Parts: sequence; C-alpha cells; structure tokens
Amino acid sequence: MSSQKRVIVVGGGLAGLAASIKLAEEGIPVDLISMVPVKRSHSVCAQGGINACNDVARQQGFSEWVHMDETLYGGDFLAHQPPVYEMTHWAPRVIDLFDRMGVPFNRTLEGNCDLRLFGGSLFRRTFFAGATTGQQLLYALDEQTRRYEAEGRITKYEFWEFLWPVLDADGVCRGCVAQDMRSMEIRAFPADAVVMATGGNGLVFGQSTNSIVCTGAAAARCYQAGAWYANGEFIQVHPTAIPGADKCRLMSESARGEGGRIWVPRQAGDQRDPREIPEGERWYFLEEKYPKYGNLVPRDIATREIFDVCVNEGLGVGGGNMVYLDLSHKPKDYLETKLGGILEIYRKFAGDDPTEVPMKIFPAVHYTMGGMWTTYTPQDDNKGMVKGAPNTMMTNIQGLYALGEVNYQFHGATRLGANALLSCTFDGLFAGQGIANYVREESTAAGDMDGGMFNNVVDQEKAKLKAMTDSSGDENPYAIAREMGLEMTAASTVVKTEDRMNEALKVLHELQDRYQRIGLADHGLWTNQNLGFARAVGDMLLLAEPILVGGINRKESRGSHFRPDYPDRNDEKFLKTTVAKYNADTKRPDMSYENIIMGLVEPRARTYGKVDG
Repeated sequence: MSSQKRVIVVGGGLAGLAASIKLAEEGIPVDLISMVPVKRSHSVCAQGGINACNDVARQQGFSEWVHMDETLYGGDFLAHQPPVYEMTHWAPRVIDLFDRMGVPFNRTLEGNCDLRLFGGSLFRRTFFAGATTGQQLLYALDEQTRRYEAEGRITKYEFWEFLWPVLDADGVCRGCVAQDMRSMEIRAFPADAVVMATGGNGLVFGQSTNSIVCTGAAAARCYQAGAWYANGEFIQVHPTAIPGADKCRLMSESARGEGGRIWVPRQAGDQRDPREIPEGERWYFLEEKYPKYGNLVPRDIATREIFDVCVNEGLGVGGGNMVYLDLSHKPKDYLETKLGGILEIYRKFAGDDPTEVPMKIFPAVHYTMGGMWTTYTPQDDNKGMVKGAPNTMMTNIQGLYALGEVNYQFHGATRLGANALLSCTFDGLFAGQGIANYVREESTAAGDMDGGMFNNVVDQEKAKLKAMTDSSGDENPYAIAREMGLEMTAASTVVKTEDRMNEALKVLHELQDRYQRIGLADHGLWTNQNLGFARAVGDMLLLAEPILVGGINRKESRGSHFRPDYPDRNDEKFLKTTVAKYNADTKRPDMSYENIIMGLVEPRARTYGKVDG
C-alpha cells in the first residue's frame, strides 16, 4: 500500500463534488465513490434556485444577516447558529464562484443575475437557471472535477456502492469497503478520512420526490458502525408534487415564486373544468390565511394547510387529495423562460399544459433535515465557524465526515426552499479545508497500516453477500419495503400522533423480524440489483426506528414536526438536538438530547403573519 495520504468521498452530488474539488486544490488525492454517474446524482433534480444576497437584493433591504435570520426562523430555531451564520455570509461568494464557472443564471435586461421570490422570504434573493438550477450547478462542478481527474488528483469510482467504514482499534476511520455494482467485486479503499455526502433517505417513506438511490442506506451503515444520527424525526414534505403510481415528481417552489397560486373550489366535489370556475368560487386559502406571505409561506406550513383542506375539510379537487397550482394567468413566454424545465415535466407526466390548465398537485416527502451528527469549532462570538478547523463537520467517529443533506446541520426543523443547493455547496467548500488540515496534520497515513483491519471488513461484507445470495426465505424484500413506506408515510410525515407512531413502531419491529426471512429472486453475482435493494431494505428498517422514536419522544410541534396532541413549541424541554446512538446489543437506538449553540438570534413565535379564524 502507498503511504501517500488520500481521502475517500462517498457521493457525487454538489457536496461531494465541492469537497473533492477543494481537497484536490489542497493537493490531497481523492477517490470519489458514487452509485450512479456523477452527473446523475440527485442534486441534478433540484429545480428552483439557490439563495444569497447580492447588490440587487441589498437594495431591497436584504442582507446576509437577514438571510441568517430567515433560515433560523424558518427552521424554528433548532439549528446551531454559528454554522448558519457562516453559510449565509458565504453565500454571495458561492454565487460568484458558480458565475465564474459559467453557470447560465437567468439575467435581467441590464445583465445582472435575475432573482426570484421563494418561500419564507419577502425579498427577491433566489438565483436561478430556469427551473433546472441543480442540474446547471452540478454540471459546473462536474466540469471542474473532470479537470482534476485528468490531472490524476481525483479518481472516480462510478457504479460503486459504499458498504461499511473501516475503523482501527482506537475507533478512528481509516477508509471504507465498497462494491462494484456491475462485477459485484468487494474491495477496501484505505484513506486518511472518509467523507459521506450521500444525500437523503426518501425511500424509507416509499414514494417521495427523491431518486431511487436515496435510501439512506450509507448513513444507516455508518450509524450501525457507531456514528450518531441526529434529528431524524424532522422530515420535509414538499407541498407541490405530482402524485404518481411509481413516485412523486417535484413541482418546484419556483412555480409559486413566479406567481403561482394555490386554490381549491369553494364547493366540495366541484367537477367543472377549473377554467370554468369563476374567481369568486375559488378559495385561495394560503393568501386568505397568510396575507403577508400568501403562497410563499414555508413548505411545512403550506403542506399542512393543503393537507387540512383536502383531508379534514374535504375540499380537494374532485373530492380527492389534490389542489390546484395555477400558473395559467401568467404570460406563456414568461413561464417558458423562467420555468421551462418543470413545465415540461408536468406535460410529460400529467398530460396537460400548465400554461393553460392549472396543475393538480399534492404534498410528497422531499428532504430530511436530520442526518448524521457532526461537530465544528464556533468562533468566540458565535459569528461563524473557525475556518480550517479539522473537526469541521466531523462525526463522533474521528476521520469520518458528513456533508450535504446527510449532515444534520444548517436547516433545523424545516429547510427553506433554495437553501439546499447553498448548504451542500458551502458544506463541501468550507469543510474541505478542515478535512485537508486533518489529513495533513492529525492523521496517520492509512496506507502504512496493517491491512488486516481492511481484510476483516471485506470478509464481513462478503459473508453478508453470501448469506443474501444463499437466502431462500419466503419474505419478499420489495413487499417489506412497500409496507415500511406506507407505514412511515402515514405515521411520521405531515401530522403525527403518539398512538399512530407507536403503532408504526410495532409494525416496524415486525418488519425487521420478517426481514430475517427474505428470499432473493436473483442469486447471481453480476449486476444483481435485487441484492443491492434487498440489502438497503435492511438498513432502511434500522434507520426508520430513530425517525419514529425521535418523533414519539419529541412531545411538541416544531417546524415540520407537527403533533396535534402537543400543538405548541416547547423551547424549555425541546430546544435541543435529538441524538440517536445504535445499540448493537439490543439493535435499538439509545436516544438523548444535546443543547444547541445560540447567541445570535433569540427564538420567537413562528407565525408568518397568520390570520386567526
């Protein structure tokens, strides 16, 4: 083994690419592991935009401080404040970087980057590239990654799946074991640090807006290996998606930012063509209930209002679980320029033209605010983080880092729209410096260590592989995954109650028992997708438990965690991070709480100007 120090980055989305680029700039070789081609990572699906303050936004009265306050307020004050301060004050630099990389941001007639409105703000502060912003940012970072790949500083391993971290006798992460998804080869990757940038866990809930690789399995494997999992109960349900038999397709918040209006007929069961329903017979319920923000309330609020109108009041379109998202009053040329990407998605999957007919939408699981627990070094006055600190976004396992959506920092109890692309990119760029410093200054080269610890984990994973390919049980892993998704969606998304979550926990334990008796349809050892999915199901079943238990234990309502049996926020008891630690003996999570670092903004009532009644 070579004694040259190197880093493994797992995940090819914005956070993984940004970290890889930063490490390559610092002269640290990177092995980049991704289950899919980098340009197909889930970041490509982000649509609406990326938040930051520029001179045009500043003229409206916006500032980096206001951006920070919006983020903390939007997250119901559950986020640590120093990382949010740092992220929002870095945001203009992130935009400048992407601009220099050639990202085709929409422009005004004067040549400035155009800005749109987005939920949770009354300021135009969201940069965008049509409605395919994530794709454009991802392609820009991939282009830079390819440059370092050509120079030999980054080595890509596409179609490889992370299986397990390698820890030495002192519990320090020294690399990982991964599998080639084509040849099914399992091998070790020694490294001086491992960076997890593997995204969210939407498939735990069955149908979601996430890609099919967003199982959360990589995070679950780190969790089982001893990494803590934080705030799992905070799951974002996006208010506007196209319901589908296979998955839910996102209709970006940018549709509301560009003037889209949500409404239902005032008369229950009205079957008329929406174009024939007069204005006076339409209920624009968000505009009526939240006159200050209207259709631009944050996602958790819009989702609960849509859920209430459809499920509790029975006013959904045609009596079903749908409302109208109406853009038909806007000029077609304007919509094609600003929202062409999502308009085409709707035409393809719904069969109607949203420039002429209101879209039918309903909420869908979209994002996880929780994730792997990480730490950082705050500035003395809490205004940001110490740049280059080796512990920046390190998990409780030394040498194991988490970035992007799999990292619980930045968003608290609800993520504001267009903060995801920012947090992922910022996380990779800012933490990359600290990871490089850790590797240079504090880490002993894994390549110089005894290969026995790597062989042990390889053997462990090969044994799991053999056990699964030899399995002949009567339980179908796809059926178990479907039941888990239905149960988790029903019990732990828009509205949660203690009884329903306890019922779901009982079902989850039954599914975990049934999982021990699975059988595979494909026993081959070449491109066996049946094996990969079945393995992930077992990991999702374990990760679902801290999500449920965290929700049961948090007896309050905060952001995306809404409990009608505890409808008020309780800062005295629950202004804290939920921390789940996997107990290998019981195979259950041990739950605890951790205080949040405050000091910049004091918590206040999160109402968004709602009108009572």
